[in-house]
Amino acid sequence: MRTRHGLPTRISGFSPVMVAITMAKNHLDDNSSPSLEADDRNAAPVGYHDTDVFGREEDHQIQYKTLSWPLVAVLMIAEIVSNGMLSLPSSLAVVGLVPGLVLIIFLGMFALFTSWLLIQFKLRHPEVHNMGDAGYILAGPIGREVLAFGTIVFAVFATGGQLLAGQIALGVLSSNKLCLMLYTGIFAIPTLLFAMPRTLDRLGWLSVVSVVCIVIASVVGMIGAGLYPSDGWQDRYSVAAETDFVTAFISITNPVFAYAGHFMFFILISEMRRPNDAMKAAYTLQISATTFYCLFAAITYIYLGPDVASPSFTSLPLKWSKAAYAIAIPNFLMAGSLYSHTAAKLLFIRFFRKSRHLHEHTVIGWGVWVYLIVLMNAAAFVLAIGVPIFNYLIGIAASLFASWYTYGIAGAFWLYDSWVDKGRFEAWKRMWFMCGVSWLTLVAGAFICVAGMYVTVKQVVDAYASGEVSEPFSCS
Repeated sequence: MRTRHGLPTRISGFSPVMVAITMAKNHLDDNSSPSLEADDRNAAPVGYHDTDVFGREEDHQIQYKTLSWPLVAVLMIAEIVSNGMLSLPSSLAVVGLVPGLVLIIFLGMFALFTSWLLIQFKLRHPEVHNMGDAGYILAGPIGREVLAFGTIVFAVFATGGQLLAGQIALGVLSSNKLCLMLYTGIFAIPTLLFAMPRTLDRLGWLSVVSVVCIVIASVVGMIGAGLYPSDGWQDRYSVAAETDFVTAFISITNPVFAYAGHFMFFILISEMRRPNDAMKAAYTLQISATTFYCLFAAITYIYLGPDVASPSFTSLPLKWSKAAYAIAIPNFLMAGSLYSHTAAKLLFIRFFRKSRHLHEHTVIGWGVWVYLIVLMNAAAFVLAIGVPIFNYLIGIAASLFASWYTYGIAGAFWLYDSWVDKGRFEAWKRMWFMCGVSWLTLVAGAFICVAGMYVTVKQVVDAYASGEVSEPFSCS
C-alpha cells in the first residue's frame, strides 16, 4: 500500500506562519529529498492519479475528482465556520478580550500550519483517502481502525451537534411551541437529503449558499448586538479576566474546536481535479475563518458583555435572535450533511475501493450508499435526542479525536516521512527546526486531548450533581 511521490516545489498564496513554513520548505528541499517533479497537466505529483483511491476517471460513469480549489475552500468554510463560532463570545467573557483574541489568532495560525503538513502527507501518499488510511501508514491495521473509528464517531457526533443547533433555531423561531424532539426530527430530514449525493461537487454548490447565510446571519447578530447592547456595556467587558484553570480551559476548548475540520481534509483533497492547489483552499479557509472569528467574537462580546450566552444569538433581542437563526439555518443543515457524508464516504470507500460499484450506477453501490447515509444520520438523531448529556459527549469526542486530527497527528505525519524517506535520526538532526515543531505539535495535541477530557468529564459530574441533566427523549 505504501508509495513514494515527490512534493510540489512551491506553496501558493501567503500565510501568517510563513516563517515556519518557509523554514520547513527549506528542510524539505535539501539534497536528501526525493524527486519533486510534478505532473503539470494534472497539477499533481507524478503518478498521483495512477495510485490514488479513484484512479483515472475519464471513462467512469461517476467521477469524483471534479472539485476546484475555490469550491474546496467553500466546503471547508461551510463545514468549519458554523455553530461553533457562536460560542466564541462566551469564551472571551471568561478569559477577557485580549487573551481570547490572541488565542483565536494563534490557533488559526497553528491550524494553518497543520493543514500544510496534512496536505504534504496526502501528496506524498495519494492512496490516502481518509484518516484511517493515514493511520495504516503510521501504525498498520491498528492505526487504520483507530483513526477510522475516530473519524466516524466524531463525524456522527458533529452531525448531532448541528441537529441540536437546528433544534435551537427552530425553537426560537416558533417560540418553542412544539416538543424539542420534533424540531430535531424536522431538521434531520433535510440534513439527510442534502448528504445523499455521492460526489462532493454536488454539495459544494449548496455550500456556497451555506457560507453566504452564516456570514449574513453573523452580521445580523453583530448589528443586533450593537443596536441593543447590554446596560453599561462600555464598562462591562474585560480586557483580561482572572479565572481558574477548569473554567478557563472550558472556554478555551470553544476556539480550539471551532477550527476542528481537518479530519475531512484528506477526503476533500481526494476529490480535487488539481491536488497541488489544496494549499490555496487551506489559506482561504484559515485566513477567512480567523479574521471572521475575531470580528464576530470581539464585537458581540463587547456589546453584550460578560453574560453573553452560548450560542450568542440567544442573547439578542427576540426579533434579532429570530432573524439571525433563520438566516443561519442553511449553514447548520449543510454542515450536518457534510459531516454525515464524510462518515458514510469513509465506509463506502472501505467497502468498494477498486470495485466497479465505486464508479458505476449499480444497485448494490447505490443501495449501500443510501443505507450508510441513513444510518449515520439516524445515529446522530438518536444520540441528539436520546442522550441527556449529548452536548458533553460531543466535547469528549472532540477532545479524544479532533484534538489529534486538527493539531497533534500532523506532526506525526512529518516525523514519519522524514524518518522513512530521508535517513532516520540523521534526518531529524539535520532538519532540527521541523523536527522540533513536529514534536511540539504532538505534545500540543496530547495536552488538548487530556485537558479537554478532564474539564468535560468534570462538567458532566457537576451537571448530574446540580440536577441539570434531563431525562432521555425529553421534550424540554
